[in-house]
Amino acid sequence: MEPFLVSTGVVALGEIGDKTQLLALLLAARFRRPVPIILGIFVATVLNHALAGLVGETVARFLGPDLLRWVIGVSFLAMAAWMLVPDEIDDAEGGTQRFGVFGTTVIAFFLAEMGDKTQIATVALAARYSDLFQVVAGTTVGMMLANVPAVLLGDRAARAIPMQLVHAIAAGIFAVLGVLTLFNVGRLF
Repeated sequence: MEPFLVSTGVVALGEIGDKTQLLALLLAARFRRPVPIILGIFVATVLNHALAGLVGETVARFLGPDLLRWVIGVSFLAMAAWMLVPDEIDDAEGGTQRFGVFGTTVIAFFLAEMGDKTQIATVALAARYSDLFQVVAGTTVGMMLANVPAVLLGDRAARAIPMQLVHAIAAGIFAVLGVLTLFNVGRLF
C-alpha cells in the first residue's frame, strides 16, 4: 500500500495549482461536459504515467533537458494560437471539436503532462518503488483528486463567463507558459 498511498499524496499535492489543473478548468469552461472531460483526464493520465514509469528517464536523457524544454515551449505557443481560432461548431451547438470532447481532452491532457512535475514525480516514484502498477494507480488517483473538482467548478463557471473571454484567457496562459518554458524561467516547467 505504501507505493500507492505515497504516489497518491505526492501527485495530488503537486497538482494543486499546476498547469494541468488549470487546463482541466479551461476544458470544463469551454466544453461544459464534465463526464467526458473527467474520463479523458483519466485515460490521458493512465497512459502518460504508465509511459513515464516505463520510459520517462530514457526519453528525457535521449532528448536532453534543453531540447525537451524547446519542444514543450513551442507546443504551448501552438496551443495559444489554437485557442484563438474560433470554433463555429462549439459556438453554435455547445458541441465538440474534430476529436470530440473526450478525444480533445485526452490529447490536450496527455501533451500538457509531458515534462510536467507530476510526470517527473511518477518517474521518480517508479524508480523508488518496484511496483509499477501501484505507482501508476496512485499517481492517477492523485491527479483525479486534484482535477475532478476543477472540472466541476469549470462547468458551473462556464454558464456565467463568455466563451470568447475563456478563449482569450486560455491563449494568454498558454502563451505565457510557452515563453517562460522557452526562456527556462525559474526551471518551473
